[in-house]
Amino acid sequence: METATTADLRKNFLVEDLFRAGEVRGVYTHDDRLVVGGAVPGAGQLELPAWDVLGVPSHLTRRELGIINVGQSGHVLVNNEKFELRHLDGLYVGRGNEVVFAGSDAAFYFVSAPAHATYPTTPLTHAEVEPVKLGTPQGANERSLYRYAWGQELETSVLQFGVTVIADGSVWNTFPPHLHDRRTEAYLYLDLDENDRVFHLMGKPGAARHLVVRNREVVISPPWSIHSGVGTGPYAFVWAMGGENNDYTDLSAVALEDL
Repeated sequence: METATTADLRKNFLVEDLFRAGEVRGVYTHDDRLVVGGAVPGAGQLELPAWDVLGVPSHLTRRELGIINVGQSGHVLVNNEKFELRHLDGLYVGRGNEVVFAGSDAAFYFVSAPAHATYPTTPLTHAEVEPVKLGTPQGANERSLYRYAWGQELETSVLQFGVTVIADGSVWNTFPPHLHDRRTEAYLYLDLDENDRVFHLMGKPGAARHLVVRNREVVISPPWSIHSGVGTGPYAFVWAMGGENNDYTDLSAVALEDL
């Protein structure tokens, strides 16, 4: 990674063009075998695919799923049970279910991870999640952390996910940065203006690199990599993790002098 070109970094760690009207698109990463994907139903309905790389008849045969609506109102059918999702509302879907996406103005982001057990499907309404306030205006990193699935309250096998909203006037996320050696994390940046970007920092401490990221693009962050970013305008991001354990507080801070 230290000697990779910018094109190499973008090819291996940045997921572009996930959200295309009338399609379900996804990427499988061998880092903790996560799948990140986007579904934009438009006027019809879209089923969650069982891509060949999964080697099973249904996507959730041996996986669990986290969904967040990054568009406008829509709904998800889980075994024909309907769940309405507005902007930034989430849904956890347990192993063994069939999923269908619908909503002409909706855009669903999803992450799935291998699961060893089956847990109940649970709606996660953004307005009902009490945010954790982090950062300071002086540090330009004031933000609200909405924990949807984080190793407490909602039981999952390995999956954790939620949303962080950057406060007006702040630009930094997850700063100072940290590592969690037993979990891969993916960041979907969203609600950016067309002309804004996030400069996402990644790499090992002492050898950091960066990616320039547009709205609705995903950065995959392996366990050895820091993950932090600074934006040129207002934005939020969906964070999702899977790995050896699901203890949200199991992380190692990286001191600024070590960067």
